[in-house]
Amino acid sequence: MTILVAQAALADTLAGNPVLTEVSGEAHMNLWDLATKGGWIMIVLAILSIICFYIFFERLSVIRKAGKDDPLFMERIRDYIRTGEIKSAINYCRMTNTPSARLIEKGISRIGHPVQDVQAAIENTGNIEVAKLENGLAIMSTIASGAPMIGFLGTVTGMVRAFYEMANAGNNIDITLLSSGIYEAMVTTVGGLVVGIVAMFAYNYLVTRVDKVVSQMEAKTLAFMDLLNEPTQK
Repeated sequence: MTILVAQAALADTLAGNPVLTEVSGEAHMNLWDLATKGGWIMIVLAILSIICFYIFFERLSVIRKAGKDDPLFMERIRDYIRTGEIKSAINYCRMTNTPSARLIEKGISRIGHPVQDVQAAIENTGNIEVAKLENGLAIMSTIASGAPMIGFLGTVTGMVRAFYEMANAGNNIDITLLSSGIYEAMVTTVGGLVVGIVAMFAYNYLVTRVDKVVSQMEAKTLAFMDLLNEPTQK
């Protein structure tokens, strides 16, 4: 008898029994539907992600432009200074228009002053240029650390909502009453972690690129200071 029942069930499955087809054809939730289950917390996370992506691509464009290095830059500056063409050297720095060139321009404008004054002027300009390059990175760092916390806030509010609905249901507890709160609790956690992880990697990448530009600035500064000290070494 058991074998006959099993065979009948198998035959219904192969024949496309409507009941079984309805069960196997249940709707699948896409990412958008899943995100909407997170409630208003997901809107906050979406805004933070948009801000993060905007800062990342805007800073990446600025840093790439600042990192352009002309291998003949210092050679031309040396030739201009040795021949006394100070104005030509300053104009060349302005045409190059990079943080390193602006540092050298500031140093050239201080030629004739004590070396300590020249170096101090270059260092002050360098601090300003680095601050310009790092503009917005503090916001990305805040998003990287704050987004997971906002996601956990959604987890707490979602669980509070689920237990509140459970308490109001009394003895007529239905799993559908708890689904919205549980969805909010789980989805916001995932959303906060995703935004935080992406922001963290983007921030660290930009910091690495800024460090490379700063290294170029330091190398050019040292080369320029050596150039100023050349006459005293002869």
